[in-house]
Amino acid sequence: MIVLSPEGKAQTSAARVASLPRFADLRGKVVGLLDNSKPNADKLEERFEQLLRERFGVAGVVRRRKITAQQGAPKPYLDQLAAQADFILSGLGD
Repeated sequence: MIVLSPEGKAQTSAARVASLPRFADLRGKVVGLLDNSKPNADKLEERFEQLLRERFGVAGVVRRRKITAQQGAPKPYLDQLAAQADFILSGLGD
């Protein structure tokens, strides 16, 4: 699996990492949602949160918005979100 960094820094080569185990069920999990601050990303995030709660029974949602779409989120910002959520989804608007 190839994982690309959301930090917005160009890398000479993509690092290969082992896949993490998948959740058997999302019930009781806390989801982190990070949007890129472009128009309509917040609307997509709101709808996604609603569907995650209704269909998958997630226990909570932590929502964060990047300061600007032109830059990656700072590592401390991502670390804070990761500490609060079981997994994170990043969304795009426009």
